[in-house]
Amino acid sequence: MSRGTAPPPSAGLCKHTGMSTPFKVVLLGEGCVGKTSLVLRYCQNTFNDKHLTTLQASFLKKRMNLQGKRVDLNIWDTAGQERFHALGPIYYRESQGAVLVYDITDEDSFSKVKDWVKELRKIIGDDICLCICGNKMDMEKHRHVSHEEAEAYAASVGANHFNTSAKLNRGIDEMFLDLSKRMLQAKGKGGGGSGGASSRGSSRRSRRSEIQVVADDDEPGGGDGKKASNCC
Repeated sequence: MSRGTAPPPSAGLCKHTGMSTPFKVVLLGEGCVGKTSLVLRYCQNTFNDKHLTTLQASFLKKRMNLQGKRVDLNIWDTAGQERFHALGPIYYRESQGAVLVYDITDEDSFSKVKDWVKELRKIIGDDICLCICGNKMDMEKHRHVSHEEAEAYAASVGANHFNTSAKLNRGIDEMFLDLSKRMLQAKGKGGGGSGGASSRGSSRRSRRSEIQVVADDDEPGGGDGKKASNCC
């Protein structure tokens, strides 16, 4: 299922357009941690239990009213496959916010989040608001990354940590609302925005991306007999 082509990566920079304030937000994480499922649930309130593969990057938009202001989130969902990693900086440069996603059943995906944080700090610096997202909380009984470890790491890098499930529609609105509040607060202070411990909340709507839906057993490059994990 292809949904058009994404606009240039410079779209969505933090400039006032009329009455609204746009923020550029990037989702980063390994393949199959559920980034695309999260953003589709948030922007379109849809969920597909097939494996969703993003080709390079997709772009969706969400508008909300926050603290008396109209905020437009321009959300970049980046591909997680190794062959696309070199393209990452093209999409997350000049972002005001980032959501770093890992699969709670996969320790390696959590380790990769730490690499993404280092890269973001190196390229963008501290002027970016971070959320670290433990996805697939509907698979809690298979959890391999402890709440305590994830919360402690998030605090150490000035990020807020959330547990989410695109399948159950849990924690997603709260996460994006928290991120939006912090970006708005950082902009009011004249900065891009650093992390910090904060609270949770809710919101919804949008369009446009470049997403391919494939059956789990037809995952590209998946001829090794291993069953693909459920990207939710």
